[in-house]
Amino acid sequence: MGKFSQIIRLSPMWLVIAVGLVRAYLAKGSYHSLYYSIEKPLKFFQTGALLEILHCAVGIVPSSVVLTSFQVMSRVFLIWAVTHSVKEVQSEDSVLLFVIAWTITEIIRYSFYTFSLLNHLPYLIKWARYTLFIVLYPMGVSGELLTIYAALPFVRQAGLYSISLPNKYNFSFDYYAFLILIMISYIPIFPQLYFHMIHQRRKVLSHTEEHKKFE
Repeated sequence: MGKFSQIIRLSPMWLVIAVGLVRAYLAKGSYHSLYYSIEKPLKFFQTGALLEILHCAVGIVPSSVVLTSFQVMSRVFLIWAVTHSVKEVQSEDSVLLFVIAWTITEIIRYSFYTFSLLNHLPYLIKWARYTLFIVLYPMGVSGELLTIYAALPFVRQAGLYSISLPNKYNFSFDYYAFLILIMISYIPIFPQLYFHMIHQRRKVLSHTEEHKKFE
């Protein structure tokens, strides 16, 4: 029952983001700068998602600890170290791109967990969980990369989070170069995670089809 209550508490979080986006769009009549309408709940929920790493470790959420850690940490980094820190990118359409992708993904994921725990998982939810990522994952990654890219000129101009020599610690750090390295790291990591999900899709949905044949 503890596992069920934890997932029920986590499930509505992303619905709040979705409703906030829809309400802001209907009020403004434009999708531009919708980020500002959901900035606070997005920061709160996504930062709170750090607890999900612990939830995975103790079995509350049935996901890989490694994959969840990478996903959560990369999102928290993007929210605080890029979007929050570089105000100029907050009005970029790329921010809305990854926010929409994250929101739809998480609503589907927690719906999948909830119905699974109730032992009444509709095929549509299972299909959505293992199919819509084909579009949503590249959409989210594109939004993330475009947002980091848009931040680069402002980071370089302001010297944001960079440490120059000389200093008493004899240490230097170039945040601009670090962000470029982050972008490059997507090249080996994204395909591995994407094709892992493709493999999982074939495994889960083919098993479902075989099960239906024997019913």
